[in-house]
Formats: sequence, structure tokens, C-alpha cells
Amino acid sequence: MLTYYTDGSASPNPGPGGYAVILDKQPVALGTEPSGEQTTNIRMEGFAIMAALKHANGAECKVYTDSEFWINVITKWSLTWEANGWQKKGGIKNLDIVQEVCRLYRSSHATLVWVRGHNGDEGNELADVWANKAREGARV
Repeated sequence: MLTYYTDGSASPNPGPGGYAVILDKQPVALGTEPSGEQTTNIRMEGFAIMAALKHANGAECKVYTDSEFWINVITKWSLTWEANGWQKKGGIKNLDIVQEVCRLYRSSHATLVWVRGHNGDEGNELADVWANKAREGARV
């Protein structure tokens, strides 16, 4: 089973952003907002999970993230939003990412696992370091 650690970064928030996916203590995906525009840490966290799911390519995996928000979006809230035609009162922020990451997750063999950020977990700390490097332009 593959084990990924993901993280996203924007500094300032919003501002330049980056995300990272770590596998076997090495970055396997680094990126930023595809449009090149300023972004948020929430968007970067979503892109990181999406990149891990794409990298797994259907293989059984665990994706560790410190984004409780994205775990809730993917595993709970989006089910109602989708049933309502991808609508909710007040709108759905980051709908472009929400729809794609949910589609990828639902067709995957992935388990999302929450890990407390900045708490000494080696994989999470590596993902944080590399997300910041991605924000500064690093790529794999």
C-alpha cells in the first residue's frame, strides 16, 4: 500500500502558493495554482490531495493530510452538494477543485487520514517543507 503525505502553502494567504506530495520521504509532486494567480492555503491543500490521488493511479493508498477541512469536503459535505446539483446556499467555494478531487477520490482505493499539522510527524513536516519550496518555485 502506498502512503502519501500532502500539504499546501500560501504566503501571505492569499498570495503565492505551493503544494507537495511526499512518498517514501521524497517529493513526487510539487506544484502551484495552475492559473499562476494568487491563491490560498485551502486551494493548495486541495491540489495536494488531488495530486496524490492522481499519482496513486487507482492503487490502494493512504493519504495523510493536516486539512480536516478537505477530508470533510470529500467524505461528507460534497455528498449533499452533489445530490443538490453542486449547489448550496451561499455557493461552494473552490468548486473547480471540489468536483475534481471528489471524482478522483470516489474512483480511487484511497483512505484519507487526518494528522495534526506542525506536531512532529515526519511525513507531515516533510510535506510542509516541500510545499513551501513549491511556493518558491521548486518542482520535481
